[in-house]
Amino acid sequence: MARTGLVTSPGCRLHEPGPGHPERPARLAAIERRLAEVGLIGDLDPAEAAPAARAAIELVHPGTHIEHVEREVNSGAAFVDSADANVGPGSFDAALLAAGGALLAVDRVASGAWKNAFVAVRPPGHHAEESRAMGFCLFNNVAIAARHIQRAHGLRKVAILDWDVHHGNGTQHIFERDPDVFYASLHQYPHYPGTGAADERGLGDGEGSVLNCPMAPGTGDYEWLAAFETEVLPALDAFGPEFLLISAGFDAHARDPLSATLLTESAFERMTVQALALAADKCGGRVVSVLEGGYDLEGLARSVEAHVRALSA
Repeated sequence: MARTGLVTSPGCRLHEPGPGHPERPARLAAIERRLAEVGLIGDLDPAEAAPAARAAIELVHPGTHIEHVEREVNSGAAFVDSADANVGPGSFDAALLAAGGALLAVDRVASGAWKNAFVAVRPPGHHAEESRAMGFCLFNNVAIAARHIQRAHGLRKVAILDWDVHHGNGTQHIFERDPDVFYASLHQYPHYPGTGAADERGLGDGEGSVLNCPMAPGTGDYEWLAAFETEVLPALDAFGPEFLLISAGFDAHARDPLSATLLTESAFERMTVQALALAADKCGGRVVSVLEGGYDLEGLARSVEAHVRALSA
């Protein structure tokens, strides 16, 4: 029987944004340690990410952007494009691995080798625009995975569910004119990066293919789950995806230093369970979840445990 895949790579820890930076290698160590401590590792099928081919990244980012990121990292720059996209000597290689991890998971789930997958990689991706790094993100891992699903696996309709506390501006902008990719986001608002208002619904042919659920500071499980169940799930159901991707940020947790929302790990578990039920009904259970934010190590580890427990049940 197919199991849940777990994709990661030691190379993703080589991305060192600098001392005191919240997006630190210890995030992956905390996740791996927690999954081992609670005995979930044995229920998962592990695989190590390989670097994404440049042709795959170019499904979303022009070659000039890839070369720019590589050149800046190799030059010893402290950041790429924006002061919140900090980098170190290993950052370009780690970014290739992060995108490659998402691609590996998509391929194995699409083939039926895995029932679903969690991709524990860094740097994260959902703030990366087509030609601009920002918000801790160099390449948009989930966007690259979505285009790969369409091109390599012949599945036209892809949904991206983003519950990171920060709106995924890059993902929205990449797909907002594409009626075949549905982007749904729950996020604190107003908050970084300033996008994600409820009236942002897509543009041109993509009008209606974006759903933003801005959540006020101080909201917790009850409010998030109400929005998820009354707005996000019906919209995903109406879209009818052939594959579901999750931008799985866990920084809406009450312990997180970069948010003012009050979620517990129980909310992430319930959203996962309900997303899986929808995927089972609409797209044969094809779900790949890719790590985004989550910066309190304890809150992150507990939330990932709840999420992965639901994926592997």
